[in-house]
Amino acid sequence: MSAAHDLLEETTIVAIATPAGRGGIGVVRLSGSNALAVAQQLFAKISWATPRHAVYGILRDVDGTRIDDAIATYYKAPQSYTGEDVVEIATHGSPVVLDWLLRRCVALGATPARAGEFTERAFLRGRLDLTEAEAVRDLIDAQTLEQAKLAAEQMSGSIATEIRPAKDALLVLIATLEAGIDFAEDDTPTMAADEIVASVRDVQQPLQTLLASFTHGRLMREGLQLAIVGKPNAGKSSLFNRLVEQERAIVTASPGTTRDVIAERVNLNGIPVELLDTAGIRETADEAERMGVERSRRAIADADAVLLVVDATEASDSQADALEAYLEAPLAEALQNRPLLIAWNKADLRQGSKSLPANTKGVVTSAATGEGIAELRGEILRMAGSQPSAAGATLTNLRQRDAVQSALEALERAVAAARTGIPHEMVLLDLYECLRALDSLTGQTTADDVLNRIFSSFCIGK
Repeated sequence: MSAAHDLLEETTIVAIATPAGRGGIGVVRLSGSNALAVAQQLFAKISWATPRHAVYGILRDVDGTRIDDAIATYYKAPQSYTGEDVVEIATHGSPVVLDWLLRRCVALGATPARAGEFTERAFLRGRLDLTEAEAVRDLIDAQTLEQAKLAAEQMSGSIATEIRPAKDALLVLIATLEAGIDFAEDDTPTMAADEIVASVRDVQQPLQTLLASFTHGRLMREGLQLAIVGKPNAGKSSLFNRLVEQERAIVTASPGTTRDVIAERVNLNGIPVELLDTAGIRETADEAERMGVERSRRAIADADAVLLVVDATEASDSQADALEAYLEAPLAEALQNRPLLIAWNKADLRQGSKSLPANTKGVVTSAATGEGIAELRGEILRMAGSQPSAAGATLTNLRQRDAVQSALEALERAVAAARTGIPHEMVLLDLYECLRALDSLTGQTTADDVLNRIFSSFCIGK
């Protein structure tokens, strides 16, 4: 971390901060101790006396040729995104102009920014903790409004706020045990084992609630991949088209139409769900269809969950009660250990009663009429475990989950140690391990290699 801080003092970085391609406006961002000096050389006759005020200037090439009009804004350290001097220059969004401006800044002494380097500097300068920095990336990558809301909540420091009471209670417990050890000769009261255990439980409770948020948080951040499978002509593609609300897959009355896996992403209550329409599972001599069946099996193996489409006109009551009578061995094996939802499709063509027996699991649907589609969407979300947790904050990635899990495991070891009556010095080892895990969550004790992995996943210019 100290080496990184030293590097911050020496380099001024620059990058195009807007997406590639043409647009009405493009932005080039500078950050570092020489950001203002570089900007001053780009423009003539501009007063930078008032930070955070946009000023107009003309960009000229080295020979004086006019390139473009521009608006520049200066953010004086530490009141900027990175905590350093920052200048943002807005031009017309021509890739040619933006590339020229980037190269001019480099010629004037700036260094091209690495992916995520602006946000990394904001973290190193104390403008963001690590969970807030991760939320910046998540907000940029958001595909639904609910994802954006969750990322914005994390950017406000919700995780740090959530763990603060537990961390404060942990520090009080550590201080009490340390005092009992340091001043034992002064008859300072020491904590009994039951008191230690009770104090640890107070620390554990909010952390356990936070850990439980991960299932929903990961689903919100990464989405759900759902493979739609079944026998040929069960109506998989028709149901797929209903769920994506467009004629995405070809539908015919002939079985075996789908020869490949078709993917489409939909938004279900703010959760991105990738639907995979697969080839019907059956033995076939047709080479193209056989390859499609094999791809279907791989899609099932990789998917988070499976929607099994059954032709309700062919399903007898006994088959509805015992799926193994319906499933062929290859499909049954492929579905092992995967969350499974059943759609009893073609309900509009079913003879007699339009409903299946009361003990039948799944949703009765008709891709032709739209019957049961709303219920099917709801069941997909319930199967995915999309309900928010009771925590005020939400963990959204494995790094965050692992940090909280490590903290809880250290607390359990502390409880076990206290109950065996071993010296408090040993209990403290576990409590300090818990503290380090909580610090790693927000970044106080995070190793440089972890930081590199996190920030390298950002886009250039952020």
